[in-house]
Amino acid sequence: MKTQVRDGGRLLKVLIPFRRHAAVLLYDAHVHLTDSEYSGYLDHVFSSLYAMRIVACSVAVDLETTKKSLRLFKDRKDVIKQFVGIHPEFAAREDLDKFVQVARDNMASIDGIGEIGLDGTYEAERGVPYERQKQVFHAMLALAESEGKPVSIHSRRALDDILAILPSFRLRGALLHWFAGSKKQLARSMDMGLYVSYGPALVYSDDKKVLLKHTRRDRFLVETDGPVRYSRCFEGKPALPTSFLPSVVASAAAVLGVSYGEAAETTARNTEAFLGSQQL
Repeated sequence: MKTQVRDGGRLLKVLIPFRRHAAVLLYDAHVHLTDSEYSGYLDHVFSSLYAMRIVACSVAVDLETTKKSLRLFKDRKDVIKQFVGIHPEFAAREDLDKFVQVARDNMASIDGIGEIGLDGTYEAERGVPYERQKQVFHAMLALAESEGKPVSIHSRRALDDILAILPSFRLRGALLHWFAGSKKQLARSMDMGLYVSYGPALVYSDDKKVLLKHTRRDRFLVETDGPVRYSRCFEGKPALPTSFLPSVVASAAAVLGVSYGEAAETTARNTEAFLGSQQL
């Protein structure tokens, strides 16, 4: 089966094996299925996930999307892994104590804590104090530590601070989603036993391909970060696990010089280890 993706002005054809009888699952390690962009067709998303054997790690960003996740996905544990958290963008407005209480009350339904983290751009651009972001991030990590849950971390222009903070906590697993650091920061992340994920930008970004080549084979995951739109591929449509993720896996396979099946098996094995990994 072939799918078409757009790289600038070029239309690329990516060969993807037909998967109806495939035994290997694909995992979207980071997607925002509680985003309003998906509200009109979540049933279609669920059906497509089942049909294509894809498991989505759906992240929340505040108390509202956390409650929405708990309501929508409580009976979908076979295809949805629920991550709940306070995103740094919303650190200043959220009631931290209330969020933690809601999370603890529903922890049996929660698979991880995320999207959490720090963002070095939000104080100047959006008025979210960096110190408040740190306070919330520490609280989210403490929650994950106490409940034995993995974390999905946002680290834009804050990666050095995050790498300095993480050793203070004993975490079941930590993912630096949409990794965009340097090769030096990547090497440090690998030494710390962290996971990193790559998304649709891997289809066209030489920088991401170089980073993947320097990533340990047992520490990389794939994601869509939907509903983010990608202007250089997929014609700027909102990202969906079922239509975007196979192309990310195919691109990873090409970068690593392995078959699509081997790349799929590797990312599935890595994601399962991340979701159930031992404490760091």
